[in-house]
Amino acid sequence: MIRRALAILAAAVTLAGCGQGLNRGNAPDTIRFSILSAENTQTNQRYWTPVLKDMEKATGLKVRPYYQSNYTSLIEAMRFKQTDVGWFSNQSGLEAVRRANGEVFARTTDPSGVDGYQSVLIVNAKSKLTLDEVLKCGRRLTFGIGDAKSTSGTLAPMTYLFAPRNIDPQKCFKTVRAANHQTNLFSVAKGVLDVATNNTTSLRLDAQRGGTAAKQVKVIWVSPTIPEDPIIYRKDLDPAVKEKLRQFFLTYGQGDTPEAQREHANLVALSIGGFVPADNTHLLPVREMEATEAVIEARNKGGRKALDQAERTLAAIRQQRVDLAGKAGIKITNP
Repeated sequence: MIRRALAILAAAVTLAGCGQGLNRGNAPDTIRFSILSAENTQTNQRYWTPVLKDMEKATGLKVRPYYQSNYTSLIEAMRFKQTDVGWFSNQSGLEAVRRANGEVFARTTDPSGVDGYQSVLIVNAKSKLTLDEVLKCGRRLTFGIGDAKSTSGTLAPMTYLFAPRNIDPQKCFKTVRAANHQTNLFSVAKGVLDVATNNTTSLRLDAQRGGTAAKQVKVIWVSPTIPEDPIIYRKDLDPAVKEKLRQFFLTYGQGDTPEAQREHANLVALSIGGFVPADNTHLLPVREMEATEAVIEARNKGGRKALDQAERTLAAIRQQRVDLAGKAGIKITNP
C-alpha cells in the first residue's frame, strides 16, 4: 500500500524513541500508561497528570506515564510488555491488537455529544489554495502528513482522498513531512507548510485552550466520520488489575457530584467527554478503511488476482459490521 511507504518517514524517529525511559522493574503494583501525543509532551503532561493521579487513587496502583508522538513506539512498548495500558488512535490501536497482544476495553466519547470526529486538510487562512489545486500535484507544494499509524493524519486522507485518485503524496508534493497534529497545525498557520492533514478535535482543542493557530488556517477537505479513540490493555495483565482499570475508566467523570464534575472537567480539557465500554469490534471501521484502500490500490494497479482478494477481504469485514449491527437491533441498508 502507499501508506507503507510513509512509514519510512517515521522509522528514524521510532528507532530513536523506542526504549527511552522504559525500565519497569518488577513492581506488581505499578502500571505503565502510554499516551499518544498529538501535541508536545509538556502540554500532554499538563492535562493528563490530574487524570493519572486520580487513576492512582482509584485503583491503588502506581501509574507511570509514557508519552510518545511516534505511534510505532507505543505499539512496540506494549508488545515487549514495557507498557500495560494506553490511549491509542484507532489505526495504532488496531496494530496494538494485532502485534502487541492488546485488547480494547473502553473508548472515548466526545464532550459535544457527537460520536466521532473527522480528518481534515488545512491551508493557511490567507491562502488561495483550493482542494482542486492541491490535487493537481506537480510537486509544487509542501505537505504535512501524520504519523504512518495515525488514523486521521494518514489512514483517512489516504483512504478517502488520495488513494481513490491514485495519488501518491511522495510523488504529488514537493516535500512531505510527517509530524503530529499540533506541529502540522502550527506549520500551516505560520506558512512553513502549504497544506497538511489534521483533525477536528485538534482544531477545537487549540481554540478551547486559547490558541490562535486554528484561527489562522482554513479547512479545504473533510473526511467521513471516524470512530472515537480506544483504550487498550494487554490481554495477559492480571485479571484483578484489568478490572480495576475497567472500573476506573467506565466510572470516571460520571455522575453529578462535585467530585464527578471535577473529573469531567479534567477530561473536557483533553477533549474527552468520558469513556464507555468497548471491545475489539470497535476497530471494524478502521479495518474497513484499510481494506477499502487495498481495493482501490489493487484496482488502480490492474491486477485481477490482487483485486479479487482485496474485494473478498473488504466484503468479509463489511459483513461482520452488518452482523454486529444486527445483534444490536440496527439495520444497515447500505454497508
